Amino acid sequence: MTSTDLDAVEARAAAEGGAVKRAYVRRIFSEIAPRYDLLNHLLSFNVDKRWRAKAIRELGWTRVPDGTYLDLCAGTLDVGTQLLKEAGFRGFVLGTDFALPMLQAGVGKAPRERLSPVNGDALELPYRDNALDGAIVAFGIRNLADLGAGLREVRRVLKPGARFVILEFSTPRSALVRTGYHAYFHNILPWIGGVISGHKTAYKYLPQSVANFPVQDQLAQKMRDAGYVDVRYRDLTFGVAAIHVGTK
Repeated sequence: MTSTDLDAVEARAAAEGGAVKRAYVRRIFSEIAPRYDLLNHLLSFNVDKRWRAKAIRELGWTRVPDGTYLDLCAGTLDVGTQLLKEAGFRGFVLGTDFALPMLQAGVGKAPRERLSPVNGDALELPYRDNALDGAIVAFGIRNLADLGAGLREVRRVLKPGARFVILEFSTPRSALVRTGYHAYFHNILPWIGGVISGHKTAYKYLPQSVANFPVQDQLAQKMRDAGYVDVRYRDLTFGVAAIHVGTK
C-alpha cells in the first residue's frame, strides 16, 4: 500500500470520529493553513461569505452589543472579523482553535483589542462557566472528535439566554441537487483542493466528514439532547449548508 493509500485510509477513519479524528484534524488544518482562505472562497464560489453573514445575524448579538462572544473552531478568524464589522457591534470576540497555524494565518485581520486568538480545544474550552454572551461555529463542528461533548462544552461557557449558532455543510434533500452536489463534492472539490493546497488527502476528508455528520433533523436533536432550547434550523443554497440555532 502506497503512502497516498495510507493517507486516504487515515482520512476515512478520521471522518468517523474518535481519537484518530482529533489528531488528524489538528494536523491537516495546521498543514493547509497558508491556502485555507483562498480555497474556502474558491471552492464555494465565494458563497461562504454570504453564509457566514446569515449565521452572524442569527447570533442575536444586538441583545448584548458590547458582550463577549466565542468564535469556535475559528480557523483563520474570518467569522470573528466579520462580526466586528457589523454596524453597532461593540463587543469582544474570542477566536478559539486548537490548530495554532490556522490562528497565526488570520493574525492581522482584526485588532487584537477586539479579537483575541486563543489556542484551545473545543472539547476543553479555557473559559469559566456562564461567561460568554454567545457562540458561533462555521464549518468546524463536524471536525470534533465527540460532537455531543462539544455541544455540552459550549453550553457550559454560555450565559443563560445566550445563543449558539452552527453553520455547517449538510446533505441536500432534493435527489437532483444531491446528485450534482455529490459529483462536485466527492470528485472535483478534492482534486482542486489537493492541487492548490499541496495536501493529498485534506480535501478528501472534507466530503467524508460531511457524509458522517448528522443531517439537519439529527443535529437539531443532538442540540436538544445537550440541553439547548428553542432549537431551530434552516437550509442554505438548496440544503448544501444549514444554520442551526439553540439557546442556553
